[in-house]
Amino acid sequence: MLIAIDHGNYAVKTNNTIFISGITEYPVKPPLALDIIEFEGSFWTLTGSRITYQRNKTRDNRFFILTLFAIVKELMEIGELSSGIDIDLAVGLPPEHFSMLREAFTNYFKRNNVKFIYNDEPINLNIRNVFTYPQAYAAIVPQSRRLEDIPRLFIVDIGGYTSDVLLLRNGKPDLLFCRSLEMGIIDMNNAIIGKINARYDIKIEDDHIAEILQGKNTLLPDHAAIAVYEMAKAYANDIIDKLRELQVDLRANPSVFIGGGAALFRRYIENSDMVVKSDFIPDLRANAIGYTMLAQSQLRKINSDGVAANGNT
Repeated sequence: MLIAIDHGNYAVKTNNTIFISGITEYPVKPPLALDIIEFEGSFWTLTGSRITYQRNKTRDNRFFILTLFAIVKELMEIGELSSGIDIDLAVGLPPEHFSMLREAFTNYFKRNNVKFIYNDEPINLNIRNVFTYPQAYAAIVPQSRRLEDIPRLFIVDIGGYTSDVLLLRNGKPDLLFCRSLEMGIIDMNNAIIGKINARYDIKIEDDHIAEILQGKNTLLPDHAAIAVYEMAKAYANDIIDKLRELQVDLRANPSVFIGGGAALFRRYIENSDMVVKSDFIPDLRANAIGYTMLAQSQLRKINSDGVAANGNT
């Protein structure tokens, strides 16, 4: 069974589920938690408090535990949750880190006889093959054919902690031209939360900011909401300006924006004088869907050739 997972700094996405990249470890089973995984003597639950940004997600077990939650949720969505399952896993890395971290990231997930307990139900998984792909490129795979005639196209992925850029040349990724900024929605939200608290003595959270930028009604006074709009606009413009310093000039080349940050910044990007032509992929699961398509193609080739997968792309 093939399962694709996009391990975002803000949220984990599969083809069918999205949840915050937050997790808490307990030495004993917490009595009130709804979703619990017991793995190697510890108990884990999902939480709304995100894991601190890690460039290398293989430093400890937390992203592996998040992966187990993602696998369980995906299997439950398709009605296949049971013990003794063979899994093929498709995952991804930011383009700038892809070449350097791909092998370690692949090996981090590739494990046999993974035993854990989910809500008192024993599960045993074999993660047979792990396919690792570049983020951002994966997101445009469903429409890659129509991009083949475009000489230069920037894919801009604005995520939780970073904004990553990949250059496509006639629809093919140029991994020698990758750019990354440590600027994302989480950094912006933290700054806005602090300023709103200092200016107006109002404590807001990430959800308030998202609701305001999405045009939803909130209970916040108008002056606070306007301040959030203005600070978000300034942050979006700052990202575009800093990308120009990294030779990503969106006045001279078309672009495709993806990621949760791009969705929140869409109105600012579309009205910016610094962006000549932009398209948006609004589905937050776009990378996971792309990983699935790439891995399915690779598995078909493996099966037709009659050889074992090597776990890389």
